[in-house]
Amino acid sequence: MTPEVKSPVMIYTESTPNPETLKFVTNRMLYKGTADFREEDLAKEWSPLATALYEMPYVKGVYICNNFVTITKEFNYDWQDIMLKTKEFVKKWVEDGSNIINDGFAAAQDALAAENKEKTYSDADAEIVQRIKDLIETYVKPAVEMDGGNIEFVDFSKGIVTVRLQGSCSGCPSSTVTLKSGIEGMLQRMVPEVKEVVAEMG
Repeated sequence: MTPEVKSPVMIYTESTPNPETLKFVTNRMLYKGTADFREEDLAKEWSPLATALYEMPYVKGVYICNNFVTITKEFNYDWQDIMLKTKEFVKKWVEDGSNIINDGFAAAQDALAAENKEKTYSDADAEIVQRIKDLIETYVKPAVEMDGGNIEFVDFSKGIVTVRLQGSCSGCPSSTVTLKSGIEGMLQRMVPEVKEVVAEMG
């Protein structure tokens, strides 16, 4: 029996609507789910890969989802100077089979979200919230993921939907436009009770 030959790790970059953010896409599943490391402390606790990336002077944020890593750089660096080095680093990390995210991260994040989310809605609002969540999951999330980011429903109150933007969407100049013209417009059409969509920074 011949030993199984693993296909080589392929990696390529994709630009995102945020000029400070680049998406590094691989042909491997890195992490099933979303992991947003905007602070080095969170990275040190949960992600060896994000921690190693933070050791580079130009890395400002790391977001890991499915088969890609979205890296946000400090604005005084140019992607042309750092892209190749970063790409090689991520490729080697994946090739070596090094740990990307520690076990237990998803559970810890879920527990944290549950703590913050213990909000009960009236029957009428609960139905609206479910419709909003379904629309975000079905129509908005896949498009946002293609741009190297993520969107999460946070709250619905008095006609205002609050969402959280992660990855390339966080701090992106065009995300406000997307949020207002795209997401807000769609939700207002599909769910008449929605008056406005706002983003929570964090």
